[in-house]
Amino acid sequence: MALGAQRHRVVALVMREGLVPAVAGAAVGLGAAFVLARLLDGLLFEVDPLDPVVYGGAALLLLLAAACACFLPARRATRVDPIETLRS
Repeated sequence: MALGAQRHRVVALVMREGLVPAVAGAAVGLGAAFVLARLLDGLLFEVDPLDPVVYGGAALLLLLAAACACFLPARRATRVDPIETLRS
């Protein structure tokens, strides 16, 4: 912001920096979960190992938590006085 960045651009930058790894991790995790579910299929009783609602809900909840964890520091970054930041 000291160099002329707009507040919404700072928020977008911080959100992008935090959510890109979270989305990549969720994609890798979902892929691993599908593979491991096939291995555990024999241990489950009357439960579908590939239930899309459960997988989607878990991924959505995880990404929502990551978005909240990114938004709070992003909002705080827009409230910092640029002059004070440059001085420190």
